[in-house]
Amino acid sequence: MVRNLGLQPSVFNQFISEIRDASVQQDSMRFRFNMERLGSLFAYEISRHLEYETKEVTTPLGVAEVPVLKSYPVLATILRAGLPLHRGMLDVFDKSENAFISAYRKHSKDGNFNIQVEYVSGPDITNRTVILSDPMLATGASLALSYKALIGKGKPSHTHIVTLIASTQGVEYLKRTLPFDDVTLWVGAVDDELTAQAYIVPGLGDAGDLAYGTKI
Repeated sequence: MVRNLGLQPSVFNQFISEIRDASVQQDSMRFRFNMERLGSLFAYEISRHLEYETKEVTTPLGVAEVPVLKSYPVLATILRAGLPLHRGMLDVFDKSENAFISAYRKHSKDGNFNIQVEYVSGPDITNRTVILSDPMLATGASLALSYKALIGKGKPSHTHIVTLIASTQGVEYLKRTLPFDDVTLWVGAVDDELTAQAYIVPGLGDAGDLAYGTKI
C-alpha cells in the first residue's frame, strides 16, 4: 500500500516546498527543522493506523477514559540523512525504541555504485510495528537492503516505510521487492525522473549534505 500525503491540501506541502526550495536550503538549520516537522506529521498520520486501548486517567476533578497506544512502534532510520526525519517522529512516539542502519552508495571508477550496509543497531522487532525512514527513495535499493538487514533483528508484524521524496521507479521497485502485505509506503511526493546517476528530478538534492554539510 502506498500513501502519498502530498496529494491532500494541508500545511504538509508548505514544508515540502521549503525543503525543495534552493534558496531556503541555504539555511541548514531550517532544512533540518522542516524535515523534523515533516517527520512529526508522518508520525501523526501513521498513529491513526495503530492499535489503542482505553486507559483511566485521574484528573484533579475526576477520572477520564482516554484511548492510548497499546504499544509504541520501533523507529528505524538510515544514517546520516534520515536523522532529522527520525527526530521528528521520535517527538511524537517519544517512548519508542530505536534502530539505526548504516547504508551508503559505494561508487566505482566507472561511475556505477553498489549499496553497502555496514551494520544495524536496534532491539528485537519480532511481532512489533516498525517505522523505517529515509528522506529520499531513488532507485529503492538502499531501502530494500536496509529493510532486509533490519528484519535480521526479527520479523515485524508490520513495517511503515517513510520517505519525503520518491521516484516513480523507486516506488515500483519496492512494490516488486518487498512483501507489501506487511509493508506500507508513506511518501511526501513522487517525481517521475531519475537521472543516470540515480538522482531524483526535480527532487531536492542531497538531503544529508543539506542537513549536515558536504562529505568527502
